Amino acid sequence: MKAILDFLSEVKVELAKVVWPSRDTTIKLTVIVILVTVTVGFFIGGVDYLLTQILSAVINK
Repeated sequence: MKAILDFLSEVKVELAKVVWPSRDTTIKLTVIVILVTVTVGFFIGGVDYLLTQILSAVINK
């Protein structure tokens, strides 16, 4: 039991050292992640659509 309490106290000490980002920074980075995710999703969807059309054209010939 002592080991668990020691671990938890060390976790508390380490978390006190963390420099958390500001609210503005968090919002900006979240928006960037969402935009990049949507962009990559559209790109992969477009490539998938293109390859599907090419494969359909090859198979139907």
